[in-house]
Amino acid sequence: MPEPILVTGGAGYIGSHTCKALANAGYQPIVYDNLSTGHGYAVKWGPFVNGDLNDKAKLNETFLHYKPKAVIHFAANAIVTESMIDPGKYYRNNVGSSIALLETMRDHNVLKLIFSSTCATYGHPQHAAITEDHPQLPINPYGKSKLMIEQILSDFKEAHGIESVNLRYFNAAGADLETQVGENHTPETHLIPNIIQAALGIKNEIVVYGTDFATRDGTAIRDYIHVQDLADAHVASLKCKEGTSINLGTGTGHSVFEIIEAVQRFSGKTIPVRLEKMRPGEPGTLTADNAKAKKDLNWTPQFSSLPIIIESAWKWHQLLLENEHLVRSALKC
Repeated sequence: MPEPILVTGGAGYIGSHTCKALANAGYQPIVYDNLSTGHGYAVKWGPFVNGDLNDKAKLNETFLHYKPKAVIHFAANAIVTESMIDPGKYYRNNVGSSIALLETMRDHNVLKLIFSSTCATYGHPQHAAITEDHPQLPINPYGKSKLMIEQILSDFKEAHGIESVNLRYFNAAGADLETQVGENHTPETHLIPNIIQAALGIKNEIVVYGTDFATRDGTAIRDYIHVQDLADAHVASLKCKEGTSINLGTGTGHSVFEIIEAVQRFSGKTIPVRLEKMRPGEPGTLTADNAKAKKDLNWTPQFSSLPIIIESAWKWHQLLLENEHLVRSALKC
């Protein structure tokens, strides 16, 4: 029998890709999701439990029935700008629900957790390529909530022996190379899908927030990593015997203007651009030092070149456009 792995938020963007990677690696992913931002159509590789992490009775029932050997924890709110406006939502959902999950793991003696953390725990970078020992000084409630969870995980390790791998990833991008799942957020806040939607005529323009960052062209620079590479790293993390924190990124950054130009080149479309002032809570440059991931996970990004990211995302958004019921199902969430 394949080893069961509980995947919270497994109907979401990165979670669904990870479920496919788990299945391909011989595991049995068990998706636990309340579909507040995820999609039922993205659950393709194992059983589905429609539940909220704060529902301790449903969680307990799920652990009793499926007996997971480990948990991969994605379920969280993850919009930086929203966290600045409604911090209570982020602390209540991200932190509170993680405690409920950890207590259930403790009760069922499940001692391995792979945690979907973020580079937002670092705040403003103090040097070019961020290493795992970089000071964690988050500048928005989203990043603060993830750092709080990392600290709680450390306490649960000391008290209950739960080993966690904190995967601090940079900017997830792209879609499944076989176009089975992809990015479908409502509202969509990520740069690349917004640019593609503008190129496809779904949106009228792309808005660039900030042209006066201390970067080579004044726009924010981010480290874009293909979602397939992220999924593979989560699977590899299951083999870690001890808890640790690991950056997932490419080590290369692209500016907003560079991404727009790359999509225009790929699509042959001219994309209307509107410039706005920078938003609070966003650093100018975020790129990863991924040496630890290469060493500890034997992992190197395979699909994170900009052409692969853009082509895979383009195919997925074309598919969404051709299957509008998927878009309508997203709008109902």
